[in-house]
Amino acid sequence: MKTAIEPAASGDVAAIERVVRDAYTPYIARMGKPPGPMLDDYAALVAEGRVWVLREEGEVVGALVLLPQPDHLLLDNVALAPSRHGKGLGRRLVAFAEEEAVRRGFREIRLYTHETMHENIALYPRLGYAVTGRGEQAGYSRVFMRKTLEPPGGSSG
Repeated sequence: MKTAIEPAASGDVAAIERVVRDAYTPYIARMGKPPGPMLDDYAALVAEGRVWVLREEGEVVGALVLLPQPDHLLLDNVALAPSRHGKGLGRRLVAFAEEEAVRRGFREIRLYTHETMHENIALYPRLGYAVTGRGEQAGYSRVFMRKTLEPPGGSSG
């Protein structure tokens, strides 16, 4: 199947919202409220150039929100349609975020996940992320992680 990751366009907003809703709805019962990504303004994020989409045969099946910070790139959200789980597409989105961070000159990428999202807490360390802390943020109990990135060609030592 032909897949591509590309910047989101305004015409993608409804599909992005659907992917996010479908990806995060199962966590509402665990968390007792909608996860943060379900509350985001995707029209504004797309207009700001912060959202990338994963298309499969032209259909939006994944979304990625990247927020540049002074010293790192924040992987704010990665969402994948549940029907596409288990195909390596989520890992592909995370790898793309890391490549984008390096392309923008960052040496570190950070992310967070809710403490009840056990699947994510188990997955990210396997992708090279280290837990840096836990705490309350924006009314959510979060686990914070980061990964140091190497520039192309390895270290300049």
